[in-house]
Amino acid sequence: MIIVRAPLRLPIGGGGTDLPSYYSLYGGEWVSAAINKYIYIAINKRFENTLRISYSKTEEVDEVEKIEHPIVREALKLLGIKGGIEIVSIADIPSNTGLGTSGSFTVALLTALHAFLRNTSNADMPTRKEIAEQACHINMNILKQPCGKQDEYIGAYGGITGFCANKEGNVGVESLYPVKISPEILQELDNNLLMFYTGIRRESSKALQVQTDATKDGDKDMIDNLHRVKKIGQDIKEALTQKDFHLFGELMDFHWQEKIKRKGTSDPKINRWYDLAKEAGAIGGKLVGAGGGGFFVFYCENNKNKLREAMAKEGLKEEPFRFDLEGVKVIADFI
Repeated sequence: MIIVRAPLRLPIGGGGTDLPSYYSLYGGEWVSAAINKYIYIAINKRFENTLRISYSKTEEVDEVEKIEHPIVREALKLLGIKGGIEIVSIADIPSNTGLGTSGSFTVALLTALHAFLRNTSNADMPTRKEIAEQACHINMNILKQPCGKQDEYIGAYGGITGFCANKEGNVGVESLYPVKISPEILQELDNNLLMFYTGIRRESSKALQVQTDATKDGDKDMIDNLHRVKKIGQDIKEALTQKDFHLFGELMDFHWQEKIKRKGTSDPKINRWYDLAKEAGAIGGKLVGAGGGGFFVFYCENNKNKLREAMAKEGLKEEPFRFDLEGVKVIADFI
């Protein structure tokens, strides 16, 4: 039995510039944080040379091509595993809620499959970067999802991390903790960031497809919006490393005001919740992911209980979290 976990993530700044429609023209730059909400993948060797896959449903097939789950099917094909394996997935947070579940699922799955091959055929374990790139290749190139590289990379690396992608899609990685962000800074962010579930689940691909199409078509409003978002992400990174937390909260607000200019990221009800949070003491915040639902995260220095009460009155459930500093990890290996 092999068990692997990969963290989900909060996009801190620059989200949207990790998509190839943007970085292939201008280069992308973003900051992400991994949190202690996880995707778990368990793998076991089967006695028979068949495949059993358990997620929200259970599949048992005799050929990889018959697997309905697209990520599992393509990961097995990519690594040349044809049978004799059982795969089970468990998630702390449901899909379509903005926390990057698909990217983390792919990273956890690939890591577990590589550990399986290491034990059964003495194959080498790839690096975190190689895992992240394989995961991006599956989701972006094989499955043709309108997604970027943010989710897979932060799922692989964890921590609070800065990323940049050049026009060729090569990603640079800069770990901000503990070199630039000390444990004390991390503790303050832990204490002042609050996350609430809107109860709305949505497919991020719709909003991301709108962004991709507009960018490819040279839409000036969309491209200028992404330029501003990238700059705000750079400013957020600087504010964090300079311990200017109040500015960090204000920049989150600026980021949100830019984000809601994109079609499909918000609606009157979501805007109302955001305004109520600001009135209750939040300095800034955002819907994580592509928007349209999922989780709100707010930065609040004082009167946190007032913010909690305001959100609870609207039916938004708080989801406590801490940062994950390890990234994808093999937590059990008994094969």
